[in-house]
Amino acid sequence: MRAFVVRQYKGPVVGAEVAEPVVGDGDVLVEVRAAGLNVLDEKIRKGEFRQILRYELPLTLGHDVAGTVIATGSKVRAFAPGDEVYARPSRIGTFAERIAIAEEDVALKPADLSFEEAASLPLVALTAWQALVERANLQPGQRVLIHAGAGSVGTIAIQLAKHLGATVATTVGADDADFAKELGADHVIDYRSEDFEQLLDGYDVVLDSLGGENLEKSLRVLRPGGKAIGIAGPPDPAFGREIGANPLLRLAMTVLSSSIRRQARRRKVTYEFLFMRASGDQLREITKLVDKGAVRPVVRRVFGFDQTVEAMQSLGKGGKTVISRTTETGETA
Repeated sequence: MRAFVVRQYKGPVVGAEVAEPVVGDGDVLVEVRAAGLNVLDEKIRKGEFRQILRYELPLTLGHDVAGTVIATGSKVRAFAPGDEVYARPSRIGTFAERIAIAEEDVALKPADLSFEEAASLPLVALTAWQALVERANLQPGQRVLIHAGAGSVGTIAIQLAKHLGATVATTVGADDADFAKELGADHVIDYRSEDFEQLLDGYDVVLDSLGGENLEKSLRVLRPGGKAIGIAGPPDPAFGREIGANPLLRLAMTVLSSSIRRQARRRKVTYEFLFMRASGDQLREITKLVDKGAVRPVVRRVFGFDQTVEAMQSLGKGGKTVISRTTETGETA
């Protein structure tokens, strides 16, 4: 079957013929109708996570999928051929015509969404859910700062935080200020001309997707007891334990995150690194939010499947990019 693979780290993404997926007893075989692109795909291509995520090369990229079930393993009970589903597969490889996905990673696609809209959601929506619901336990009346509010994670996180009853501040470029307000942001800060550290104080939660100095400054807008959740790193010791990293790698994570954790302790706040995990159960909760209109997908660009290489090159332009096997030419959505 046709797929888009990386043969060596830092090498190009190329089209290739690959073997058909092997469908295990607990797997569903999905005909890919659309696949979302994420910055994570580019980071994996460049080899940035090769010490943490052990992949065999050549590797088919792709972390988001929406499509139709065409076969199921003998132990699958929740899905049947013909079901329209979406997922963030634990075993990646959605830039392909078909993919076998563990049943527990899959959920029925929101009925009112197109395949392209559904494919834009899994990774970013699960990231937002795990940050704001699982890690932060965000409550009505609390205040949250969401960086890069016009980005793929930010657009969903703003909507989810508002649904949870929080007051939301976000950083965006001036061109995206009105868009962020439409999503529900209460306070919009132009990161080019304004300093969020000078404008905000006493926040309960920060969701940081930028890292570095931005993360350090974020600690200073938190109230004592507040929490900064970083999805750009650095990885912390808890993450090392979560993935079962070897002692040497856990030590490296401890060293890499020691400065930011020390700064957090001095301010009586906490820092946690989040690397989202697949969850069909959580996707079903997200589907409920989509169905009631609390969360809507935001797709900026749609490319045809044969334009996957070009789509990957668009990742730096912000917003969510999707490849579709039902469209032949790229377009801005």
